[in-house]
Amino acid sequence: MQAIGLCRFSYPALGGFQVEHETIEDRIAYLYDDRRLEERFRLFDTVALPCLRAQTDPDFTLIIVVGDQFPAHHKKRLEAMIADVPQALIHHEPPRKQREVMKEVLNDARLDPSKPCLQFRYDDDDAVAVDFIAKMRKTASDCAPLLRQHKTVALDWNQGYIAEFGADGIAAVEVFRQFNVAALGMYVEGNCQKTIMNFGHHKLPQFMPAVSLSDKAMFVRSHNNFNDSRQKLAKGFEVAPLTSAQEQLFRSCFAIDADRVRQAFSTA
Repeated sequence: MQAIGLCRFSYPALGGFQVEHETIEDRIAYLYDDRRLEERFRLFDTVALPCLRAQTDPDFTLIIVVGDQFPAHHKKRLEAMIADVPQALIHHEPPRKQREVMKEVLNDARLDPSKPCLQFRYDDDDAVAVDFIAKMRKTASDCAPLLRQHKTVALDWNQGYIAEFGADGIAAVEVFRQFNVAALGMYVEGNCQKTIMNFGHHKLPQFMPAVSLSDKAMFVRSHNNFNDSRQKLAKGFEVAPLTSAQEQLFRSCFAIDADRVRQAFSTA
């Protein structure tokens, strides 16, 4: 079954942001600010990409959507970062309504729309476990009788971490969060035009059956200076520096190397 992921990399959509801007020019200026993009690239390089390279099931596609005005030097840097991730490809779009664009991108990526597929969203500053694709496929297989009865079914892994990344390494706290963007997938029936971007991620179980699993930590949700939802994300969570054992867990489970994080964020 085809697995398709969608990542917005500083795409200046019309709508789709909790931090609002008066004009699209203001949004583009905010998103393409060098200081902001530097942090996004460091997080993408040390947090989001390593687990994709390490997936135990490498049979998936990740579409990275950027704006058609994305600065050329930043585009080259992005291309260099994903050069060894054959599953990733860059897609350019002018500013348009977010859900309209993303639904089109996902449906166009289906190799055979008459066959079912699995879809997932992927934020450029988060990570999933290295067996996320494998678990998504296995869960779909295990739930085959349920899937046969519905056009769409949500597949949710609710155990993970909120983490901060910087020159001192990683600080994190373990959390239980249902229908988080990271480690959330969706089954879509053949000949169905619905996508995971038709729905707000927290609202998926309002529109379809949902299977939620708690077997192990499956996501890392980054908390940083430029989270779109940073006000809500920070509330009520207190992170602490990882112990040596936890650093090893992050390496084995998410392919996130604390030493690489320290090195990347120590660079001026």
